[in-house]
Amino acid sequence: MKHILKFTLIFSIGFLTCLALTLAFYDVEKPLRIGELSFIPPSEGPGDWVKEENIHVYENAIVIDIEGASLSRYAPTGSMKPLIDAGSNGIRIIPTNQEQINVGDIITFEKNNELIVHRVIEKGADEQGAYFITKGDKNNVTDGKIRFKDIKYVTIAIIY
Repeated sequence: MKHILKFTLIFSIGFLTCLALTLAFYDVEKPLRIGELSFIPPSEGPGDWVKEENIHVYENAIVIDIEGASLSRYAPTGSMKPLIDAGSNGIRIIPTNQEQINVGDIITFEKNNELIVHRVIEKGADEQGAYFITKGDKNNVTDGKIRFKDIKYVTIAIIY
């Protein structure tokens, strides 16, 4: 009988603690980075590259007024899944200055003679000037400092 009472008491304390924590953090999402078992802060969203007044929806077409836009396709690396994969089509533009690029934007940059498409997770400056830290959404490590001169495109839309 003592064991049942002890078990019931421990279970009740655990249940009430769980309930209290759930109520305390209700409606608060905190993504868990599995690789490091730590909570990560929500990332900023990409910049607002396409204004609503530049999107025209018709019965048989959608027209988006974007100066200098081009289409992009992606290699099946998986680093940006689920947002971008081999079957995705993107709309990209060439940025004209480093101030246009924000944390959350997806950029294409050249590194070791390869074009890489990853998300900007940090923007800063050092003795060499502005830099951007990028990382694939599925990757556990960053790409290091990326300089504006190496950035070729900013992805402003993904079409599935």
